[in-house]
Amino acid sequence: MSILPIKLYGSPILKKKAKSLTKIDENDKNLIVDMIDTMYTNSGIGLAAPQVGISKRIIIIDVSDTKELIETMVIINPEIIKAKHEKMMEEGCLSIPGTKGDVKRSETIKIAGIDINGTEFEMEANGLIARAIQHEIDHLNGILFIDRLSEQEQKAISGRLKYISSLARDNIDYYMQK
Repeated sequence: MSILPIKLYGSPILKKKAKSLTKIDENDKNLIVDMIDTMYTNSGIGLAAPQVGISKRIIIIDVSDTKELIETMVIINPEIIKAKHEKMMEEGCLSIPGTKGDVKRSETIKIAGIDINGTEFEMEANGLIARAIQHEIDHLNGILFIDRLSEQEQKAISGRLKYISSLARDNIDYYMQK
């Protein structure tokens, strides 16, 4: 188990489409465990493999508000099949620390994916879980939540983004200090 460095806004991998997995091997399972440790250490509710520098279509989600570790949702090669009822809500991102903005996303989604054992599944998600899944799938497609902000909101955070991007250019990754 390792805490992985989180790639910051400006890191090229965050703007690239991640690669699908054709099979899940021990390295992938170890990556998932490390991603879970990294997400919890950084107080996140979701994490995508590109955020830790790996171009694979893997996301993890845990939107519980308890301090206890529960079973984290792992979705490999996730696809949104159906989406409805959009709602605006504030979002943030571990790759863009200290930055938030209002993003419109579907309230209810149906997705297909593969679990950690390689079993295909479909599920419906509502509310915060649906939002987190959509946010992480965006990461797999090279889209950041700031790409979905209004022009006015993008201008308001431009100084912060330049600062974060300068850290990424200097190859500084983000670690939460606990």
